[in-house]
Amino acid sequence: MNTTARMNHIIQPDGKTFIMAMDHAANFNTLPALTDPKKLVKEIAAAGADAFLSTVGMTEFLTDSFSGKGIIVRVDGGVSYLGDRSKAMQTTVTAEDIARMGADGVITMSFPGSKFENEVLSNLTRICMDCHRWGIPVLAEALPRGFEPFEDSRTPENLIFASRQSVELGADFVKTNYTGDQESFKALVEATYRPVVILGGAKKVPVEQLLREIKDSLEVGGAGVAMGRNIWGHENPVGYTAAIAKLIHEDCSVEAALKEMNTVFAV
Repeated sequence: MNTTARMNHIIQPDGKTFIMAMDHAANFNTLPALTDPKKLVKEIAAAGADAFLSTVGMTEFLTDSFSGKGIIVRVDGGVSYLGDRSKAMQTTVTAEDIARMGADGVITMSFPGSKFENEVLSNLTRICMDCHRWGIPVLAEALPRGFEPFEDSRTPENLIFASRQSVELGADFVKTNYTGDQESFKALVEATYRPVVILGGAKKVPVEQLLREIKDSLEVGGAGVAMGRNIWGHENPVGYTAAIAKLIHEDCSVEAALKEMNTVFAV
């Protein structure tokens, strides 16, 4: 299978995708929300997610739960929230591993301006070259300065630079923050020249606010979302999934999407 074929399993014919991020437990404590990932993944797949960001463990042991949806495996790790952040994330999974697991793509970090930018950015290109030999697409998580506290870490200008740099280093598509307004996000999409999906981030925001942000990004060329904690951490993750899926693929209003919060799905 080539890169295009695998990308088609992630991005739908309308050019959009809803990627549910479920890769957090490799580095962070996700309990009790993700106590039973097998059940939740299956429910979210039925509710309309197109693909999942996954850990190695979930990809190896919960394959049936994904219900044939796209699987994108996190390939960097080796650190946790209990550490002192004095070491960079390492590449822990190879393209051959991904092919053996039958996954559709990989995700890795892209942290320009961070303490370990030389390692992180070099890893990105090496991962891209390795994966492309196997026909595996790469999703770069482009975050200026990583998670280090700087005033300019999420400015539109730096988000545009980080996203463009990621594709120049070989990434097939990009996950990054919404810039905060349509004009600057349109500039980011146009500058990146590969599909761009927005992330949800660690901060919990009201449902309607998040849906509005998604809608705004789609209207100026965004390819969808790659979000997790705001959704699976919600009291109604399945309804939330349905609302976002409708917003992305049916070009509906935020108000129409909100009505999906009460939808029940059989699995």
